[in-house]
Amino acid sequence: MGGKYRITGDAYPRMRRPRKRRRLVLAGVGAVVALGLAGWGTLQLIDVFTGGDKSAAAASHKRACPTVKPAVAPAKALPKPAAVKVNVYNATTRSGLAKDAAEELKKRGFAIGEVGNASKEYDKKVPGTGVLLGAPAAKNGGFTVLGTQLAGAVEKTDTRKTGEIDLILGTKFKAFSTPQEATAAMTALTKPAPAPSPSC
Repeated sequence: MGGKYRITGDAYPRMRRPRKRRRLVLAGVGAVVALGLAGWGTLQLIDVFTGGDKSAAAASHKRACPTVKPAVAPAKALPKPAAVKVNVYNATTRSGLAKDAAEELKKRGFAIGEVGNASKEYDKKVPGTGVLLGAPAAKNGGFTVLGTQLAGAVEKTDTRKTGEIDLILGTKFKAFSTPQEATAAMTALTKPAPAPSPSC
């Protein structure tokens, strides 16, 4: 068209996008990509430092935990039967029971003191197998050693200062533990089972 209706580039804007807008768009896309890469890299670093590699962590854990032999608990120091003096008393109606029991304990290595009938406090008043009566210190030694010979005996303490132990035989007493049972019980006390090894 000509005349006054002629369109020129100086009078109207061109139809293509300006170059400045294209540059802004490209810059924005580049920034988003850069942020994404930075975030991915950060996650990888965190994964490495927090043990994301489970197999490597497990291998490192095994190396850090050496094989350790099971710890053995210290043996409990107990007196020998010969160091335990026992007074044997009969609280039942069976005659000669205290004498027979004292002879058996003597065969097993115990030192024997008095032998006879129980006092009125205990005579016919011990329903179980027997009572072990002694000073409080006997609980840490003498009671334990003598207790291996008589299952079910009740332990009691009094105010005596001497180290002997009174064995008061009750109505349920039939016989002492067999020597094999007594030895096994003593072994279990003096040589406890090994403590479990620490788990890694």
